[in-house]
Amino acid sequence: MIVMYAVVRMRGVAGVRKEIEDTLKMLRLKSVNNCVVVPETESYKGMLEKIKDVATYGEMEKEMLVKLLEKRGRMGSQRIDPKKLKYNSFVKIAEDMINNKIKLNDIGINPVFRLTPPSKGFNSVKLHYPKGDLGYRGKDINNLLERMI
Repeated sequence: MIVMYAVVRMRGVAGVRKEIEDTLKMLRLKSVNNCVVVPETESYKGMLEKIKDVATYGEMEKEMLVKLLEKRGRMGSQRIDPKKLKYNSFVKIAEDMINNKIKLNDIGINPVFRLTPPSKGFNSVKLHYPKGDLGYRGKDINNLLERMI
């Protein structure tokens, strides 16, 4: 079982170094409040460390991944219908992602989730967690995602 990181972009790229901008493009985080789910590997950890000043990330729980797929997952511009895929539930899709059997692109699901700003707002998009909202936040990413879905 692989740990999955949820990565949410918090800031724009004005005044940001080119390598950070390139890393955001590689992660497909094109605009603020976009979220991607990535596995815990050394290369992704290095990328996340590089973008810690413009994004937040942490370990995602399976239940939150299911909720994210259900509410914010898209196939093109349509909501996901698991019956159109070979899966009969969002739980099965999430389990296969966590067990590294599938990637969202492979089954036709858009890998980027477009979220809303969190209810009750951000603490600060300039300070690092726990005072603000940037950088590594561990399991608390689930609370933020709950407010943004």
